[in-house]
Amino acid sequence: MSYRSWYECVRGCGRQYSLNEVVYRCEECGGLLDVQHDLEALHTKSAGEWRDIFEARSAEPFVSGVWQYKEWVAPQVEAGNVVSLNEGHTNTFRANQLGEQVGLPDLWVKLCGNSHTGSFKDLGMTVLVSMVKQMIAEGKSIIDVACASTGDTSAALAAYAAAANIPAVVLLPRGKVSTEQLVQPIANGALVLSLDTDFDGCMQIVQRLSEDPTVYLANSMNSLRIEGQKTVAFELAQQFNWQVPDWVIIPAGNLGNVSALGKGFLLMKELGLIDRLPRIACAQAEQANPFYLSFKGGFQQLEPVTAGPTLASAIQIGNPVSYERAVKVVKQFDGVVEQASETEIANAAAQADRTGLYTCPQTGVALAVLFKLVEKGVVTTNQRAVVISTAHGLKFSRFKVAYHEQDLDAVVEQYPNPPIELSADFDSVQGAINRASL
Repeated sequence: MSYRSWYECVRGCGRQYSLNEVVYRCEECGGLLDVQHDLEALHTKSAGEWRDIFEARSAEPFVSGVWQYKEWVAPQVEAGNVVSLNEGHTNTFRANQLGEQVGLPDLWVKLCGNSHTGSFKDLGMTVLVSMVKQMIAEGKSIIDVACASTGDTSAALAAYAAAANIPAVVLLPRGKVSTEQLVQPIANGALVLSLDTDFDGCMQIVQRLSEDPTVYLANSMNSLRIEGQKTVAFELAQQFNWQVPDWVIIPAGNLGNVSALGKGFLLMKELGLIDRLPRIACAQAEQANPFYLSFKGGFQQLEPVTAGPTLASAIQIGNPVSYERAVKVVKQFDGVVEQASETEIANAAAQADRTGLYTCPQTGVALAVLFKLVEKGVVTTNQRAVVISTAHGLKFSRFKVAYHEQDLDAVVEQYPNPPIELSADFDSVQGAINRASL
């Protein structure tokens, strides 16, 4: 069976484009584009047949967690043009202890940061860079692949572009990404431009750069990214024996990730692999909350904000590109949008760490929002909830150190655990242990 996919305008005007065209918005109405798949062809296999195919592939060594679903993601990319770093296949952690503490016994955390560059962005970047390699093989003149980033996108782009031997250009807001995130694209040989602006300012410039068709845009307004990121939904369902949780809670910044999550669940339901949809909760930092404000106003419109300083720097975005897509998902999934303060973010991350996790601040936002929803009775104690952890905590070590040194601005730390400095003698050590056990 030959499978195919194409771009189609999200606003329903009917305009379609080939995936090998350099296009990001509908030329008729300006709407974003989504990748659509030939559902008639996909329906030629039963739900059971698809499950068997994916189960067999996931048992193979070295298989990508994205490309095991190739027919559902990017069927036109030839095998020789796939650029994979064995992304995906991330574990879903049973957070028993944390769940008991907050009154939610069936709590899980999907550790998407356990990937090659340390974040979920690998899932979308493998698809985008593979498609670029395919386009170049077909004769397209693409010189650079470029992105604006708050850190994780740039790391993923730089790694996958290096593996494909394609030049990468990265625009970062100066002083607003962690050192660990900054060094990743530098190490992978990208041209890193640190600009005196915020993410939204970087995004405006990279969109202008991509008006040149030889500069290919790698941000999530490019829906090829969405195709890879939707595999988080596939993995979750597969890990729970093709059952869906009651709730999925996800950090929300540029809103590509929630759009991808919804798209993945909807495709599985369409093809009969699942029989219902989960509810989705989008979690925003109070300092960067345009989607929350729009939700509170009934999604009448998006009013961009100037994102303030937040520990959750990866979602410090005031004008989210994928707003239209995300609104559709929240409505289809009976979703909610909630926000969290800086103190709530920091303490939720620290509380989770004390139960064996090692969370990034964006995951802290999702956890803090979940705790609020439990307190309000929106998420009930008999429900299964999965928090999407978007990046590895090691990317944010300075945040961790500052928390335990009680040196974070506007944060009241509940769980500080600084090292105890002692003289090197047995009695001092024994005394410290005894005091800690009291």
